[in-house]
Amino acid sequence: MERVEECVSFLVGKAAQRISRRAKELLSPFDVTSPQYAVLKVLFESDGLTAREIGERLAIDGATITGIVDRLEKADLLERRADPLDRRVYRLALTERAKSLARPLDAAMDQLNEESRVLLGESAETVYQGLKTLSGR
Repeated sequence: MERVEECVSFLVGKAAQRISRRAKELLSPFDVTSPQYAVLKVLFESDGLTAREIGERLAIDGATITGIVDRLEKADLLERRADPLDRRVYRLALTERAKSLARPLDAAMDQLNEESRVLLGESAETVYQGLKTLSGR
Protein backbone atom coordinates (compact mmCIF):
# COMPACT_ATOMS: atom_id res chain seq x y z
CA MET A 1 0.00 0.00 0.00
CA GLU A 2 1.46 3.31 -1.05
CA ARG A 3 -0.92 5.68 0.67
CA VAL A 4 -2.96 5.40 3.85
CA GLU A 5 -5.99 6.64 1.90
CA GLU A 6 -5.97 3.26 0.10
CA CYS A 7 -6.18 1.28 3.35
CA VAL A 8 -9.52 -0.44 4.01
CA SER A 9 -9.39 0.68 7.64
CA PHE A 10 -9.05 4.32 6.62
CA LEU A 11 -11.78 4.09 3.97
CA VAL A 12 -14.27 2.27 6.18
CA GLY A 13 -13.55 4.70 9.03
CA LYS A 14 -14.16 7.75 6.84
CA ALA A 15 -17.33 6.23 5.38
CA ALA A 16 -18.56 5.43 8.91
CA GLN A 17 -17.92 9.04 9.98
CA ARG A 18 -19.92 10.37 7.05
CA ILE A 19 -22.83 7.97 7.61
CA SER A 20 -22.82 8.62 11.37
CA ARG A 21 -22.87 12.38 10.83
CA ARG A 22 -25.85 12.12 8.48
CA ALA A 23 -27.70 9.71 10.79
CA LYS A 24 -27.20 12.18 13.64
CA GLU A 25 -28.68 14.97 11.50
CA LEU A 26 -31.70 12.88 10.56
CA LEU A 27 -32.36 11.59 14.10
CA SER A 28 -31.69 14.84 15.96
CA PRO A 29 -35.25 16.23 15.55
CA PHE A 30 -36.40 13.27 17.64
CA ASP A 31 -33.63 13.56 20.26
CA VAL A 32 -32.56 10.00 19.50
CA THR A 33 -29.03 8.79 18.75
CA SER A 34 -28.11 6.01 16.31
CA PRO A 35 -27.44 3.47 19.10
CA GLN A 36 -30.72 4.43 20.77
CA TYR A 37 -32.54 4.00 17.45
CA ALA A 38 -31.02 0.54 17.06
CA VAL A 39 -32.37 -0.51 20.48
CA LEU A 40 -35.77 1.03 19.76
CA LYS A 41 -35.91 -0.66 16.35
CA VAL A 42 -35.34 -4.07 17.94
CA LEU A 43 -38.14 -3.31 20.41
CA PHE A 44 -40.41 -2.07 17.59
CA GLU A 45 -40.01 -5.56 16.13
CA SER A 46 -40.32 -7.43 19.43
CA ASP A 47 -41.39 -5.42 22.46
CA GLY A 48 -40.62 -6.87 25.89
CA LEU A 49 -37.10 -8.18 25.36
CA THR A 50 -34.42 -7.91 28.02
CA ALA A 51 -31.43 -5.62 27.68
CA ARG A 52 -29.26 -8.71 27.47
CA GLU A 53 -31.26 -10.09 24.53
CA ILE A 54 -31.04 -6.78 22.70
CA GLY A 55 -27.32 -6.49 23.44
CA GLU A 56 -26.70 -9.96 22.06
CA ARG A 57 -28.62 -9.24 18.88
CA LEU A 58 -26.84 -5.92 18.28
CA ALA A 59 -23.44 -7.11 19.57
CA ILE A 60 -23.40 -4.43 22.29
CA ASP A 61 -21.68 -5.16 25.61
CA GLY A 62 -23.61 -5.09 28.89
CA ALA A 63 -22.30 -1.77 30.19
CA THR A 64 -23.05 0.01 26.91
CA ILE A 65 -26.56 -1.41 26.56
CA THR A 66 -27.32 -0.44 30.16
CA GLY A 67 -26.31 3.16 29.43
CA ILE A 68 -28.45 3.28 26.30
CA VAL A 69 -31.43 1.82 28.16
CA ASP A 70 -30.96 4.29 31.03
CA ARG A 71 -31.03 7.23 28.61
CA LEU A 72 -34.08 5.85 26.75
CA GLU A 73 -35.89 5.39 30.04
CA LYS A 74 -35.01 8.93 31.13
CA ALA A 75 -36.35 10.22 27.78
CA ASP A 76 -39.65 8.40 28.41
CA LEU A 77 -39.13 6.08 25.45
CA LEU A 78 -39.10 2.82 27.36
CA GLU A 79 -39.87 1.35 30.75
CA ARG A 80 -38.25 -1.45 32.70
CA ARG A 81 -40.84 -3.95 33.88
CA ALA A 82 -40.23 -6.87 36.20
CA ASP A 83 -40.45 -10.24 34.48
CA PRO A 84 -43.45 -12.08 35.95
CA LEU A 85 -41.51 -15.37 36.02
CA ASP A 86 -38.15 -14.09 37.29
CA ARG A 87 -37.94 -11.05 39.59
CA ARG A 88 -34.23 -10.67 38.79
CA VAL A 89 -35.00 -9.92 35.14
CA TYR A 90 -36.43 -6.73 33.67
CA ARG A 91 -38.26 -6.62 30.37
CA LEU A 92 -38.07 -3.45 28.29
CA ALA A 93 -41.38 -2.03 27.15
CA LEU A 94 -41.89 0.78 24.67
CA THR A 95 -43.82 3.78 25.92
CA GLU A 96 -46.62 5.36 23.90
CA ARG A 97 -44.21 8.17 23.07
CA ALA A 98 -41.74 5.68 21.58
CA LYS A 99 -44.48 3.93 19.63
CA SER A 100 -45.52 7.27 18.13
CA LEU A 101 -41.95 7.79 16.91
CA ALA A 102 -41.63 4.41 15.18
CA ARG A 103 -42.69 5.59 11.72
CA PRO A 104 -40.81 8.92 11.72
CA LEU A 105 -37.61 7.25 12.98
CA ASP A 106 -37.87 4.50 10.39
CA ALA A 107 -38.50 7.11 7.70
CA ALA A 108 -35.36 8.99 8.74
CA MET A 109 -33.25 5.83 8.50
CA ASP A 110 -34.92 4.85 5.22
CA GLN A 111 -33.87 8.25 3.93
CA LEU A 112 -30.28 7.61 5.06
CA ASN A 113 -30.26 4.24 3.31
CA GLU A 114 -31.70 5.73 0.13
CA GLU A 115 -29.17 8.59 0.12
CA SER A 116 -26.39 6.04 0.54
CA ARG A 117 -27.71 3.88 -2.28
CA VAL A 118 -27.92 6.91 -4.59
CA LEU A 119 -24.31 7.85 -3.79
CA LEU A 120 -23.15 4.28 -4.41
CA GLY A 121 -25.10 3.93 -7.64
CA GLU A 122 -24.94 0.57 -9.37
CA SER A 123 -22.46 -0.75 -6.82
CA ALA A 124 -24.87 -0.29 -3.89
CA GLU A 125 -25.88 -3.95 -3.51
CA THR A 126 -22.28 -5.12 -3.81
CA VAL A 127 -21.15 -2.61 -1.17
CA TYR A 128 -24.00 -3.56 1.19
CA GLN A 129 -23.16 -7.24 0.83
CA GLY A 130 -19.48 -6.48 1.41
CA LEU A 131 -20.29 -4.51 4.54
CA LYS A 132 -22.40 -7.39 5.86
CA THR A 133 -19.48 -9.74 5.26
CA LEU A 134 -16.99 -7.41 6.92
CA SER A 135 -19.27 -6.93 9.93
CA GLY A 136 -19.80 -10.68 10.34
CA ARG A 137 -23.53 -10.50 9.61
